Amino acid sequence: MTVPRTAPDPRSLHERIAADLRDEIMNGDLAPDAKLPSTARLKERFGASNATVQKALQLLKDEQLVVGRAGAAVTVRNHRQRTLHPAAYMAPAEPGHPYRWLTEVPGPGERAHSRLLEVGEVVPPTDVAEALGLAEGGTAVLRRQVLSIDDEPVELVASYYPVEIARGTPITEFRKVKGGTPTLLADLGHPPVRSVDRVSARVPTQEQYAVLRLPGDLPVLRTLRVVYGAGERPIEVSVMAKAGHLYELRYEFGVEQGTQGLP
Repeated sequence: MTVPRTAPDPRSLHERIAADLRDEIMNGDLAPDAKLPSTARLKERFGASNATVQKALQLLKDEQLVVGRAGAAVTVRNHRQRTLHPAAYMAPAEPGHPYRWLTEVPGPGERAHSRLLEVGEVVPPTDVAEALGLAEGGTAVLRRQVLSIDDEPVELVASYYPVEIARGTPITEFRKVKGGTPTLLADLGHPPVRSVDRVSARVPTQEQYAVLRLPGDLPVLRTLRVVYGAGERPIEVSVMAKAGHLYELRYEFGVEQGTQGLP
């Protein structure tokens, strides 16, 4: 069998250098607090000029993956990349406790907070409408917010709720919901039973680019989450976006008997 020839990479050399170094940072080959190879070694490795190497390093600095200044060693930032565990914060919070994301995601010494951006009844995007089982032109109640750790925006979240569940409840009010909407839904008689995530990499929208303070055209991780209540009724559909170069999602699954492996 003949392996097709790989097409040449059309990106500029400094972008290709940054891509290779970024991958080594994100997979752990360049560990937190580790020094990057010297400019001389990077020039030799990539066949690049000093100016090209410096442009590549500036990209990584803009992405908050490395720190350093001209004439000094460049090191990997010690808190990248952050792994998020969605299953840890999807259940309703305990009585009197805040939304689980705010307590489960931050590390030691960090403070998480949310900022509400929009609440209203809207016609949702097509994939959300389909997940909610809405007729064409049907509406849902939207709550849009940004979740942050300290001063860093982490996730832009747009959550949609069936109007027959949300109307007349705090879901429709422009204020934070104590314990988060999973807790409120449970209190309203709609506890979450099952959740399905669809995760994809997307080029950021203009809003995502601005709200998440993205440094360039790096992708965002977009999660379309459908939360089901009793009888497989969708009670919440959320679209969540986070910087793909700073965060990863971790899911754990049991292996059922009879599951077939990949060839």
